[in-house]
Amino acid sequence: MTWDMVEATADVCFPDEPGQQALDRARKARILWDKAQNAPTLVGVDGQVVVSPRELIEEKERTIQVYKDLVRARQAFETGEQGRQQALRIASMLFLVLGQAQAKVAELSRRIDALTGVGLPAPAQMHALQPQLVRARDQETRLGAQLERAVSQRDEAQRIADLAARRVQMLEAYLLESGQQPLGSDAADLPAIPVDAIAHDAPGEDSALDQIDEILARTDEALDREQEAVQDAADELGVTSEHHDSPEAHVISGSALPHPGVLAGHPNSGLFRTTLNNPHGQGRDAGALESSSDETVAVLRERLALAEKDRRTTAVALQRSLLPQELEQPDDLRIAATYRPGESDAGVGGDWYDVIRLGADRTAFVVGDVMGGHGVHAAAVMGQLRTAVRAYARLDLPPHETLQLLDGLAGEIAASQIATCVYAVHDPHEDRLDYASAGHPPILVRGADGTVHRAEDATAPPLGTGGWRYASGSIALPPGSTAVLYTDGLVERRGADIDEGVAVLERALAGAQGAPADTCATLLDILGVGASLDDDVALMVLQHPARTGADAELFNNAALELVGDVEAAPRARAFAGDKLTSWRLPAETCDLGILAVSELVTNALQYGTPPMWLRLRRTDRRLIIEVTDGDDHLPRQRQAEPANEAGRGFSFIAAIASSWGSRRNPGGGKAVWCELPLGP
Repeated sequence: MTWDMVEATADVCFPDEPGQQALDRARKARILWDKAQNAPTLVGVDGQVVVSPRELIEEKERTIQVYKDLVRARQAFETGEQGRQQALRIASMLFLVLGQAQAKVAELSRRIDALTGVGLPAPAQMHALQPQLVRARDQETRLGAQLERAVSQRDEAQRIADLAARRVQMLEAYLLESGQQPLGSDAADLPAIPVDAIAHDAPGEDSALDQIDEILARTDEALDREQEAVQDAADELGVTSEHHDSPEAHVISGSALPHPGVLAGHPNSGLFRTTLNNPHGQGRDAGALESSSDETVAVLRERLALAEKDRRTTAVALQRSLLPQELEQPDDLRIAATYRPGESDAGVGGDWYDVIRLGADRTAFVVGDVMGGHGVHAAAVMGQLRTAVRAYARLDLPPHETLQLLDGLAGEIAASQIATCVYAVHDPHEDRLDYASAGHPPILVRGADGTVHRAEDATAPPLGTGGWRYASGSIALPPGSTAVLYTDGLVERRGADIDEGVAVLERALAGAQGAPADTCATLLDILGVGASLDDDVALMVLQHPARTGADAELFNNAALELVGDVEAAPRARAFAGDKLTSWRLPAETCDLGILAVSELVTNALQYGTPPMWLRLRRTDRRLIIEVTDGDDHLPRQRQAEPANEAGRGFSFIAAIASSWGSRRNPGGGKAVWCELPLGP
């Protein structure tokens, strides 16, 4: 009411009131009228606050609207979470299928190259393979695009879920401050995003390509449904979802709820905005909305950085747990190794090293690098390859045969990935490294005079490429020399040829001094391996020390060629007795050594073929007895029956020796050996 209407009403209600009384009443009415004009609520005559029915109705409508917004926000959160999980599952599946598609492209390319290289007239085969290769390459491209789309939709669904979760928290805080109780979760009523089951590859040429086409079609449908569901959730939430990186994409449009107790000064007050009006987020609150969107972007980026850091930490922890926690230390060599992870998740996982004791004082060394992947997946593949190498090493095969077995297994473990690897075996009798390389950087050996040599022979393509034959090579490792095995992360840099990095490593090795651990540190420092690595690095240093004085007396070798027939055995026993006595071994060890020599030589004379050799080696920890002959058949321990007069030789060897075994030599023939411990 206006003041004129108040005065007119007083004149009608009190027509006969005296003048002074009328003035007093008008003065009181004026005071009440002024308060009514300046206060949001009604004030009674006694000064008490009176809430009008209109304000009660407005507050009720506001509360109802908040409940509706709370339900929508919860539904948007659940839909966003389901969309994120669906997109993540699809992305994981597409990654595996992409690997299969890449392997198929590689296989078809190799077959076409093989047909072209041999020059045979095979038009029918070429005509059949060319369309398959075009189709497989198209599938590879489409799979890559679908994978990018799935990752993008996963990020978008995560963004919607995060925004919805924060709005739910703030709306619930509004209701609690207003004396209301938030609703229970409606997650059970939300429709789940369907998950398509993807079948496994079928055998055959066209059937495998048909299978990938079917996967492409079904994943397209699944991604369309997931994108539509997340878009609906974004619409319900009042946010846009077309441009993730633009500030407009994070604006929550609508007008602010009129509740100063909750909204005033809140750093994320924009999350309270509803979709009742102002659908484009314009008007007097546009500045506040833009500020809120910037804060939301900052929060999301921080969460993304934390997630990436967590993934990298997990990958590094897995990588280190799969590497050997303690290296074997052979009698003749000193060894040190180190692993440095890359700075980012992309530079973590895949590099490994190992030291494997083979027996007869021989030792295998392996350094490898899983390529075409990173993170936890590459670390897991590395762990499988390392385990396989240790298993194959127990067969004591030549290096090239070990890599041949590993190549077949690598294709089964991860068809979409390849791995480089160098496998080397040190034989103290020969003072050399026998090795085979699968696409790996060359071994470097520095001699006692400081000259550095590369082991560049016996190199073949990486593991997992299939269809290649590996070969073994050798490089001298005499006393006083140092060998370095490493992965490409040590020598490869952006914008530079890898040979330049290997040359830098050669110069660094030529001047490196000290124990193996000191040499490792020196090489890492000179090659610039610091905190900002693009790739991870594995490095192993082997030193063959030159022993002099009293230390040299603990290491001795002796060899005798076994010629003749029955007289070779007594001559071998006499030779062993003289050598073991001159090495000042205990009498009991000398007797056991002579018995072992007699059994091994007798077995070689009876079942082997020339040339035959007896080799004795004494270290500071053991006595090794080895007999070689030209026959390839490996002996085995048999269970002799009580009436049998033969068949107990190796049972006797196993009883007196700490270990024994046999192996085939790279040049043909075999070696049978046993070890006797020295000292406690």
